[in-house]
Amino acid sequence: MQIARAGAMFTLFFNDRPVDNYEDARKSNLERFAKYFRKMLERGIYLAPSQFEAVFVSLAHSKADIEKTLTAAEKAFKGL
Repeated sequence: MQIARAGAMFTLFFNDRPVDNYEDARKSNLERFAKYFRKMLERGIYLAPSQFEAVFVSLAHSKADIEKTLTAAEKAFKGL
């Protein structure tokens, strides 16, 4: 997995190489991202449904929100 980040925005790419541009992103595993998205949704975490969109973290997210998200992600990754 690769993480592209700018400030408080990030995107996960299921790719074994760094993702620096759109062409790199297109080579990512879209099926695996879809499975990850569904597993997170099952755990109550609503992400953008495409890995071509960003996740935004803000002050509106509490420590509990972030902990819930990290726990859900850990379980989702194990299920892939």
